[in-house]
Amino acid sequence: MAYTREILTLSVEIGDAMLRSGAEIYRVEDTVIHILQAYEIEEFDVYVLSNGIFASANEGQEDACSVIRHVPLAPVHLGKVSALNQLARDICSHDCSLVDAWVRLEECKNIPEYPRLLQDFCCALGSATFCYIFGGHVIDALFAFVIGFFEKELLFFFARNKWSSVLKNLFASVFVTLSSILVLFTGLPLQQDKIVIGSIMILVPGIALTTSIRDVYNGDYLSGTIHLIDALLTAACIAAGVCISLFICQELMGGGFLL
Repeated sequence: MAYTREILTLSVEIGDAMLRSGAEIYRVEDTVIHILQAYEIEEFDVYVLSNGIFASANEGQEDACSVIRHVPLAPVHLGKVSALNQLARDICSHDCSLVDAWVRLEECKNIPEYPRLLQDFCCALGSATFCYIFGGHVIDALFAFVIGFFEKELLFFFARNKWSSVLKNLFASVFVTLSSILVLFTGLPLQQDKIVIGSIMILVPGIALTTSIRDVYNGDYLSGTIHLIDALLTAACIAAGVCISLFICQELMGGGFLL
């Protein structure tokens, strides 16, 4: 087929965009395979990891080609995943031409994030809600709301300056813990542990852990291990940030009022 390379590149680019948006490994691999089959490419190999895609088509023939993509771990964007899934379905049902597919792919990639203020509010609301669920009072939840709001702003700052995930989680947990200590000086009857727990819940790698379990269940042991290591490393950074903050405060101020 004359367009083998373009078709293979298109299918891998769609898989790349899905993987960068947090799609499951098996879904990405299945999507790439179905697109290649829709264009009647019979001889191909597709291998997808949590941070890479390897694909080849028509080996041993004149139009043989291969594509490799490195895909760094990235936050989940379900809006993009949904749009890319629909694009793949339209391609497989021949409702979308090759030219239109490239245009729609760019549109899917350019789907904007939610407004920054809305993300700040949702993060703050989540912090307050978790604080209350884990036993905090309304006043604890209010302080967790404020801390969660500024915590999200801090994460935006880290992302804009391209900090590593290790440093982001470490310093964000330090910020949360120190902020919860500062509010104790208001003299109000606050439960610092509940404020800390509620505020750090947005950092907890629940999606990464769930993805790792799902990958192992589907037989993608290597991808599952990668996601598990990412989740454990994130959890370790959060714990280290909290412990470091408490240790410093106990050394400097006695720390009898902490937790």
